[in-house]
Amino acid sequence: MTNTQFIQTQVNTSAKNIEATLQLLSEDCTIPFISRYRKDQTGNLDEVVIEQIAKLSKQFDEIVKRKESIIKTIDEQGQLTAELAKKIQESFDLQEIEDLYLPYKKKKKTKADVARENGLEPLAKILMAQNADDIEFIASKYLNDKVANEDDALQGARDIVAEWINENIYVRKNLRRIFQRKAIITTKVVKTKKDDESAQKFNQYFDWSEPISKAPSHRLLAMLRAEAEGFVKLNVEIENEEAIEFIENNTIKNNRETADHLRLAIKDSYKRLLEPAISNETLQEAKAKADTKAIDVFAGNLSQLLLAPPLGEKRILAIDPGYRSGCKIVCLDEKGDLLYNETIYPHQPQNETAMAMKKIKSMVNAYNIEAISIGNGTASRETEFFIKKIAFDKPVQVFVVSEAGASVYSASKIAREEFPNYDVTVRGSVSIGRRLSDPLAELVKIDPKSIGVGQYQHDVDQTKLKEELDTVVMRCVNSVGININTASKSLLSYVSGIGEKMAENIVAFRSENGPFDDRRQLKKVPRLGDKAYQQAAAFIRIKEGKNPLDNSAVHPEAYPIVEKMAKDLGLKTNDLIANKEKIASIKPENYTNETIGILGIKDILKELEKPGLDPRKAAKVFEFDPNVKTIKDVRTGMILPGIVNNITAFGCFVDIGIKESGLVHISQLKEGFVSDVNEVVKLHQHLQVKVVEVDEERKRIQLTMVI
Repeated sequence: MTNTQFIQTQVNTSAKNIEATLQLLSEDCTIPFISRYRKDQTGNLDEVVIEQIAKLSKQFDEIVKRKESIIKTIDEQGQLTAELAKKIQESFDLQEIEDLYLPYKKKKKTKADVARENGLEPLAKILMAQNADDIEFIASKYLNDKVANEDDALQGARDIVAEWINENIYVRKNLRRIFQRKAIITTKVVKTKKDDESAQKFNQYFDWSEPISKAPSHRLLAMLRAEAEGFVKLNVEIENEEAIEFIENNTIKNNRETADHLRLAIKDSYKRLLEPAISNETLQEAKAKADTKAIDVFAGNLSQLLLAPPLGEKRILAIDPGYRSGCKIVCLDEKGDLLYNETIYPHQPQNETAMAMKKIKSMVNAYNIEAISIGNGTASRETEFFIKKIAFDKPVQVFVVSEAGASVYSASKIAREEFPNYDVTVRGSVSIGRRLSDPLAELVKIDPKSIGVGQYQHDVDQTKLKEELDTVVMRCVNSVGININTASKSLLSYVSGIGEKMAENIVAFRSENGPFDDRRQLKKVPRLGDKAYQQAAAFIRIKEGKNPLDNSAVHPEAYPIVEKMAKDLGLKTNDLIANKEKIASIKPENYTNETIGILGIKDILKELEKPGLDPRKAAKVFEFDPNVKTIKDVRTGMILPGIVNNITAFGCFVDIGIKESGLVHISQLKEGFVSDVNEVVKLHQHLQVKVVEVDEERKRIQLTMVI
């Protein structure tokens, strides 16, 4: 099987498209570049499919490498046969490959190894042949100084048979299928931990069982966490009789004297070797699926969060609310640079409300503030009410934004580099303001795991999680494009073809030489070669640069095409941009070349209509119910406005303007079956919810959607 054939088993596209994609990847082209600017070569494959092809190609290489290692190891043992080598070479199922390798795998000394050393393998072969009678007499021939009697000889022979059964590929494969279909996962509380206060969050799993194939990802991960923290014992098992009966039916050929010994060996093999191994495999497989589901949920949420509507380049006053320690205020200019900072104390215990109002009004006027951004943490609602009581001299929009990750950013190296002379409270407030202006540009500075959207992100495979989240961030950054003259090092590092070191070089070059006014200047950045320029150029934007196309998604390689289009219409390039009537008259087939085909030309025309258009919607002010300030104000039957602030596999959490978010269970999203929460709601969606139940003691609110 070739790499392309292997990928085709899991990706529904032609071999030609796969091969073109693999070729581009081998040339160090990035996924955003391929999906956006090489559509004609790949047959218009999107980023998701290209990412899948890249992952499968890597998986194929890993399988090939593993097979080569196994064949070499077995060969060095002098046990490699042509038949075995062929089986390994022809298989691309890692589980099957490992099963083939199992008999030759180095392991601790087993009971079967001891029996072989005692010369009992011939007796084991006689048992397996099942054509002998008077087995005890035969066993007497194998007595020696290490085998005292016939019972010991037969026990040793059964140990060897048990190992053979354990290593039987057919048996293992079919037992896996039985476990996958019928295994039950059970949890029992550890008696000494039952009354532990911290164990109560897992009380659902003190005595729980369900088919593992039907356990939702969030529930399985919760059980595994409960076990990891020592509160429950977990088991995955099937009916032993069914498993043993299956092995017997495929092992015992007749009812001669050897059959009883084989039955004993089968029971021993299953209980001691097969059941623990297959049970663990089944759990790990279920865990891997749960990880994938949880990572997908997290990635989907992160994508929606990063692409949240930006307010744009506005002068913003940002507030990190607080009681005793006060509200930390910063004033930012249109580019997010810090102009001024102060602390006010409008709430208890100081209650300096009048003075705080005067200061806020003064700052709004002095710094020409256009919008106010309030963090949604402690004292958020009180601060929002306080701000809305101020009689400003001009309209000022008031937003409440998520603080998630702001404290992580404020203590980070990035924040220290940006604001070396300010403490963490000021840095946190700046982050709250900037994430209103441009969520994407600000949130890329924070480890995605710290943003707090998703479920059980600390319990899943951390390598896979990081890979997926990095991919999501890169996809979002490149789908929007970045202003190279204002972008931070963090934002630049996610641009196609750039990376962390190159981002540092760009920032240093910008500091030394001033703003970029031409995309071609990128080539002057140290160590940024032709390949990096090809991959990155179209994803950066230069406002008011020398070439108007530099503020669009048109790739520099297509500039001559655009210039020819304009010339053919008797226009200058600048006059063609946004001229819908003239653009509509252009025939794409007249401008294709070896690199850019019909699909590429159509994308260029679409971009020329609205060059540099931000794909994100504009931020909108949202009003919570002013009568709901704490959970004590929430009553069953209330209909409240809310914002979706987290999505999980089992439902969505909704911010109704208080500290505790309410849960809309997946069954309450709409009438009928819902397989994916994202089909119904999106992160930051504004909606109406009805309160179904309030549990003040546990601080839980159950909601249902209002259609």
